[in-house]
Amino acid sequence: MSLETADWSNIPAPEDDGAADHLLDALLPDLPMHSTAGADVSLAAMPGTNVVYCYPMTGRPDRALPDGWNEIPGARGCTPQSCAYRDRLTELRAAGAQEVYGVSTQTPGEQAEAAARLGLPFALLSDHRLELAEQLSLPTFEVEGVTRLKRLTMILENGRVAKVFYPVFPPDADAGRVLDWLRMRG
Repeated sequence: MSLETADWSNIPAPEDDGAADHLLDALLPDLPMHSTAGADVSLAAMPGTNVVYCYPMTGRPDRALPDGWNEIPGARGCTPQSCAYRDRLTELRAAGAQEVYGVSTQTPGEQAEAAARLGLPFALLSDHRLELAEQLSLPTFEVEGVTRLKRLTMILENGRVAKVFYPVFPPDADAGRVLDWLRMRG
């Protein structure tokens, strides 16, 4: 199985554990986050409608995934999710999204590698210090001693959470669900 594809019928789906219920209508903290686009980004300061998808980690073709990664419900699929956002970015913007951001607890260097390799036309934001995760009480899990974000997507309106998709499965369908929601509310 490559990083770009997955047989979702063989991957355990995450269940809604209620860990994101508190996020609807939450204000984002004014927290500058390192961006693969260069300048730091504070999601709280972003005007208009913005899509933020949180993901556990983007794998690399030259490194093995953590042991048991495919058996962790919701862990697998970060690359297909990011590629789906890449491929649907024009449609998302036409439907009203000013920006799309991916957020993980990976380091800025790890994210820069992924953004370049995948040709992402949007920025990835690093929460490697877990500041956003802690301030918003985002759902997380731990693997091999590293805290990872559970996969969720937030649609922000002027720094406030207007919609939460959680859990997100399969990951490669996330951009399409967000696009449908943006078009519906039109």
